[in-house]
Amino acid sequence: MYLEIVSPEATLFSGEVTSISVPGVNGEFEMLNNHAPIISLLKEGVVKISGNIELDEEVQDKFTKGDKNTTLLKINSGTIEMKDNKVIVLAD
Repeated sequence: MYLEIVSPEATLFSGEVTSISVPGVNGEFEMLNNHAPIISLLKEGVVKISGNIELDEEVQDKFTKGDKNTTLLKINSGTIEMKDNKVIVLAD
């Protein structure tokens, strides 16, 4: 599935991923390929991205590496939308 993470400053990431786990206001949830369409508010926490992620140099300091093929991004709040295998995260 295709993931795009956008902050007020810049697009932090765009590319193919295996899965994404986000801190929803009603609890953490994960989305895989072909997930049902969803829109949700996000709260402070960590976005966990699974897959072979290539980050641009100018945004690498915002991400940390987790275990195996996991990349982590701390957020304060945001919104997520998934539709037709495309995930857009608006992160603050």
